[in-house]
Amino acid sequence: MEYFFILIGAIFINNYVLVQFLGMCPFFGVSKKTETAIGMGLAVTFVMTLSSAITFLFYEFVLLPFNIVYLRTVVFILIIASIVQFVEVFMKKMLKSLYAMLGVYLPLITTNCVIFGAALINTKSGFTFVGAIVNSIGAGAGFTLALFLLAGIREKYENNPDIPEVFNGFPLALFSAGLMSIAFMGFLGLI
Repeated sequence: MEYFFILIGAIFINNYVLVQFLGMCPFFGVSKKTETAIGMGLAVTFVMTLSSAITFLFYEFVLLPFNIVYLRTVVFILIIASIVQFVEVFMKKMLKSLYAMLGVYLPLITTNCVIFGAALINTKSGFTFVGAIVNSIGAGAGFTLALFLLAGIREKYENNPDIPEVFNGFPLALFSAGLMSIAFMGFLGLI
């Protein structure tokens, strides 16, 4: 039951994008089409889960025992960058159309603060290994959900003649994200 609460908390209550405001660059950059949003969300979820598992183990079995926790940032970024390179090579070979759609945003997963934030939160929150994995899956699912919702909104209003020209594009995306954030903050205190 504890893992269920961690999962629901990461998806809705502590959504890394809409409540903690992490990962805003790909959130706005890749949210123009739902297909691209789902692809990026799945890639981020995979990288986040794998990197959280590896960083958690590295933190517990190398950084803590040798009292070199101050290297956490550098080590975590190196681990995340290595995993992103693996995902990028895999997508380039196997999923060429998705690789082309994601474009520059795929390498930016390396510097995506939502992935680094998940790794830090997992080590600082006192999660067990399984709890860290569940939290990462929930954070990735929450990221994917937020990305998909914003992409759906942006597609709906893409060529709507009723919207003034000044609001088209990024201003409407920013306004929509703000309203989504307010809606997700309504989940605070649920669990």
